Amino acid sequence: MMNSKIRLDPLGVTAYLTLIGVTAFSLWEINRILLRWLILGLLVAFGILQSQLPAQFSAKRERMRANAVILLQFALVAGMLVAAGLNYSLVILFFILSVNAMIYNPFRWGLALLVAFTLTSGWFFYTGEGLNSSLRGMTIFAAGYLFFGVVANALAQARIAQLQNNLLLNELRSKNLQLEDYARQVEVLVAVEERNRLAREVHDTIGHRLTAAAVQLEGAQRLIAADPEKAAGMVGASRQQVREALQDLRQTVGRLREPVEIELSLPQALRRLAGNFQDATGLKIQLEIGPGAHAYSPAQRLALYRAAQEGLTNVHRHAAASQAWLRLSETPGQVSLQVLDNGKGFEPNNAPSSFGLRGLRERAAQLGGTVNITARPEGGSALTIQLPVQENNV
Repeated sequence: MMNSKIRLDPLGVTAYLTLIGVTAFSLWEINRILLRWLILGLLVAFGILQSQLPAQFSAKRERMRANAVILLQFALVAGMLVAAGLNYSLVILFFILSVNAMIYNPFRWGLALLVAFTLTSGWFFYTGEGLNSSLRGMTIFAAGYLFFGVVANALAQARIAQLQNNLLLNELRSKNLQLEDYARQVEVLVAVEERNRLAREVHDTIGHRLTAAAVQLEGAQRLIAADPEKAAGMVGASRQQVREALQDLRQTVGRLREPVEIELSLPQALRRLAGNFQDATGLKIQLEIGPGAHAYSPAQRLALYRAAQEGLTNVHRHAAASQAWLRLSETPGQVSLQVLDNGKGFEPNNAPSSFGLRGLRERAAQLGGTVNITARPEGGSALTIQLPVQENNV
């Protein structure tokens, strides 16, 4: 449903200014006191009706209400012309009615009302000044009614189209947000499903092997005195089961080590990291993710994620900062992640170095990238990792 913003305020203001001018000039031309008061009352009634025109001019019910107001205004103008005689100032009121008629009606119905206004004006010209004056006046005023009406109709249609476009744009944005939310939910569900699968795998493989090893050890324990050779064989079998279980465990742990980095997209992983780190430390973290495909290789995602982890950890431990920023941006052929803070910073010739930073540099170098840490001019520090990205990765 359209709101009041679609009302053509400039046209409304123009209509009232025109009405004020008509009132002043028409009363000036009338000499009789009682007639002046009558015309003034009718003009005030015309203005009150003008204020009752609905703000919405596309709904059918509102158009019917508007046309009822227009017809009452038309009757008032006709009554004023009958009472005061041919008064050019009062005829100007038909220009206001022409604008109203074309705003609140389809084009052809608006034209029909303009014809009615033209014929009415012509009749009063005819009764007051004769046929020639009637034809000349009808031609001039008909052109004016048509001009103002067509311009008003075009403005009204443009405003309606603008509002409809805004509604469609808002709806599209809402749907886009819903799709993004659904995408995040799907990513989480995929991660949960993978964990459930790994849990089943642990139960079916490692659990089975360890259970078998436990049973064999219990049997060996009972046979140690009676049959040492058989007991030794059962212990050996148990040892093999444990070795295989250990191998399965290592493989499973390898899958579980980086659940966020591997199973989720990098933006989703960074959102979780920022939220969890902020909740745990109280450090305010602002996450800024620029436009881009963000479809990097697992090694690139892990390197960027580790850089964010290391940077936030160093900010919390050493920077004495109250605010940190995580910025992920992408340019053609390169992805960059920055961790910035508003802490105490460091001297330009005394850049911090730690085992974690050296590990980040080594990891980035293996991927053809770089890691730099610099002091910010406004205070604090900035950790930046840049990695080249291939077109087939994005």
